[in-house]
Amino acid sequence: MKVALAHDYLREYGGAERVLETIHEMFPDAPVYTAYYNPESLGVNAKRFASWNIKTSWMQKVPFANKLISPFRIFAPFMFETFDFSEYDLVISSSSAVYFAKAVLTKPHTLHLSYIHTPPRFLYGYTTSFNYKKNPITHILGEIVNHILRIYDFNVSQRPDILMANSKNVQARIKKFYRRDSVIIYPPVNLKEFVIPAKAGIYGSLVKPGMTNSRMTDKEYFLSLNRLVRGKGTEIAVEACTKLNLPLKVVGMGPELVPLRSVAQNYVGCKNIEFLGNVSDEERVKLYAGAKALIVASEDEDFGITPVEAQAAGTPVIALKAGGFLETVVAGKTGEFFSEPNAENLMEVLKDFDPQKYNPEDCRKQAEKFSEERFKKELLDLIEKNIKK
Repeated sequence: MKVALAHDYLREYGGAERVLETIHEMFPDAPVYTAYYNPESLGVNAKRFASWNIKTSWMQKVPFANKLISPFRIFAPFMFETFDFSEYDLVISSSSAVYFAKAVLTKPHTLHLSYIHTPPRFLYGYTTSFNYKKNPITHILGEIVNHILRIYDFNVSQRPDILMANSKNVQARIKKFYRRDSVIIYPPVNLKEFVIPAKAGIYGSLVKPGMTNSRMTDKEYFLSLNRLVRGKGTEIAVEACTKLNLPLKVVGMGPELVPLRSVAQNYVGCKNIEFLGNVSDEERVKLYAGAKALIVASEDEDFGITPVEAQAAGTPVIALKAGGFLETVVAGKTGEFFSEPNAENLMEVLKDFDPQKYNPEDCRKQAEKFSEERFKKELLDLIEKNIKK
């Protein structure tokens, strides 16, 4: 069986790229077709894709392409339509941004499965990292372009044989915006990275002499781990912990870093907010394990992989009661919810939060529902049931 993969573009590393990696592990000989590939923008994560057979569109040859990703999205369907998939029995596309990897054209004998991380957020009124409506000119132009792109998005979403949704939340969006049914296959989490501290001393330098790892005792900080962009809710965690003078470690980089530092610095006497920037995978695992809880406050989160990673490390989650968090966190057992996206609501939870209330084994069991093994099995089962003979 000849297999090809298609992915919007490769210039940053996030949840969509983690899913692509897992699918590529299943089909290591499959070429990856993408609109644009920039190893420099990927930084240390470029090594993950260095040995792959990556085939790019004509955009790769456009001068200053990395700065034209956003305006060139109106041409994205044509980028993927220029690829030839006639020789393949199976094509798996992965799509979340408006770069329309799902727009690929396939022959009748080819099975096309499309993994939808979400219908493009900015097209359908969800919060995004860039607010184009702030400027009158970009607001007017944006509305015109978005109208065209919504038509594109609907039309090309009818092409795949089967749409896969990464959560019930996204499944509902697919039904609403594309008027199609979809199959839920939750994203894969590499549980092998995480070991509950009671069973293995993975705290490393975070372990103190005499520290007992059997429960949540002696954990000293809360954790926020996100790209620092608009809509991720990191400012809520920073403001709440600043006002309560609680220790918070903030992992991630992005344009919101400077404003977030200002929030923390505006409160005299608060020295408990630590900005760590990007960290290695090893450091990330240690930070999860050493935290009292992970705080997540993204608006309308599609799925949200960090809460699952935290629970895999035996750490509870404090989450906004919305979006994909409702599918990954069990209130009172593996974490708690706060009802509104503001610091005041989060503070009410933080004031009474007791990490010893949560059993690391319960957190781990919840995370195991989202394992790589489960993802691979469900995807293979779907392929076997639908492959065209």
